[in-house]
Amino acid sequence: MRLYIVRHGHPVYGPKEQLTDVGRKQARALVPRMVRAGITRIYASPLRRAIETAEPTAHALGLPIFIEPWCSENLAWSRFTRDLGEGRRTWVWNVDDIGSFVRGSNRDAGDRWYEIDAMSTIVNGKDGYAALQSESDEFMARQGYVREGNEYRIERPNDDRVAVFCHQGFGLSWLSHLLRIPPNIFWAEFDITHTGVTVLDFSNRKCGYTVPKCLCLSDMSHLTEDGWADKRYHTHFTV
Repeated sequence: MRLYIVRHGHPVYGPKEQLTDVGRKQARALVPRMVRAGITRIYASPLRRAIETAEPTAHALGLPIFIEPWCSENLAWSRFTRDLGEGRRTWVWNVDDIGSFVRGSNRDAGDRWYEIDAMSTIVNGKDGYAALQSESDEFMARQGYVREGNEYRIERPNDDRVAVFCHQGFGLSWLSHLLRIPPNIFWAEFDITHTGVTVLDFSNRKCGYTVPKCLCLSDMSHLTEDGWADKRYHTHFTV
């Protein structure tokens, strides 16, 4: 199985959330790539910006979009933000001293990442991450791969191509779990951009167990292939 994790296109956030004209163009640019990949199943966060990004691909392939509430950025926001006071929050990695996440012994905190000083202001980190892990494992089991420790037992070997249209905060946190990289390290050193495509390969090995291999992270080659590079949105689609 191959898992394609796709961040939504450039949006308007807020009560009237939707993709911008640029975001819709980004979503359309994904279509040839997703068709070439042979996507067989499409999932999306319940938020409009993720669904709108998935729709052109779903239409081209004649596939339904299955909604996964656990992929919502609203849920990730409730788990991986820090309190700024006066009712204000921001993502835990939105700090000037991002190096504190990996400085000295913090890099070696492993599964006790939530105990480092840099995580002291996170609202719901430990329990929120544990919930995400459980939700991810349930989702992967539905795809035929059952997590056991750091591996996945291949319960139903398949060559499915599964696309999940989701978000930055959720995606970074989910990838941390899937790749067994502690979140403090992943949040500090990796990012995903609008319609960036991350591909994980779950090889069907004869031993009956597999681990996901990251073939690419937040790849945006579909945008340059589409030939519509616009300097106004340079940071949204170049690497």
